[in-house]
Amino acid sequence: MVKYQDNNLDATFSALSDPTRRAILARLAQGEAQVTELAEPFGISLPAVSKHLKVLEKAKLITRHKDGRIHRFTVNPKPIGSAKSWIETYQHFWEQQMDSLAAYLEKTTQKEKQNDRSSRSNRK
Repeated sequence: MVKYQDNNLDATFSALSDPTRRAILARLAQGEAQVTELAEPFGISLPAVSKHLKVLEKAKLITRHKDGRIHRFTVNPKPIGSAKSWIETYQHFWEQQMDSLAAYLEKTTQKEKQNDRSSRSNRK
């Protein structure tokens, strides 16, 4: 098995594991937003949203722009691209495994049908 060590990739998947953070990213994909705008659809406090934003920042999935006291956030698509590449590598592997399984099952099913026909003709 391939050993894969990439702290950035780990941080990306960790950040994406939470549905609130994925929703925040989806909102930011529409354009930049402030913390209060990002908190609106969630029933959680501003400090809780800020914690989610810090996780996303640490994973480099978003960037923060300060304009005086106002903090605006935007999406950084690069880490998602790295995650997508990693997933595509394993997608190819699993597709090959599934193709092999399908071929095996088809072969096994055909043998079972032949054995079934053979046992029926022996009974007659």
